[in-house]
Amino acid sequence: MSDSSSASNTGPFEEQRRIFDLLSQETRHLIIQFVLGHPEHLVSLDELDYMIPKSKAAIGDQLDNLIEAGILDLYRYEPSEDKRDLPSKFYGLTERGVEILYEYKYLRGVPVARGLYENTRKSEQIERHENAPRPELPDAVREALSME
Repeated sequence: MSDSSSASNTGPFEEQRRIFDLLSQETRHLIIQFVLGHPEHLVSLDELDYMIPKSKAAIGDQLDNLIEAGILDLYRYEPSEDKRDLPSKFYGLTERGVEILYEYKYLRGVPVARGLYENTRKSEQIERHENAPRPELPDAVREALSME
């Protein structure tokens, strides 16, 4: 008799199921949507906290899950590290993240995500975060997310 639990974890569709589960969880899905919609595709934790009706801790946990899965990465902008009113840590897609989102048709929604993001009212603090200097995304990521 075979162990059905180990057999179900090694099937050909296991990776697809795992990615689908990862992308479909509400908070992770919203994080990805806001990264796609952000003009620079790099968002601070405060921006996500403003946009997503969850606690910073819950958002942080889901960011960690997306980083662990290789979809997002933490990008640092060192010149802002000593400035209280500007963020220095941003979350953005990795090359693997772009590949996954392309495969699962998320990138087709970039124009809609951008429109929603641009038409969302933001506080003065969030507008300051949105306009803060950021590090560069890898070229392949930036090019894949370009709407031109």
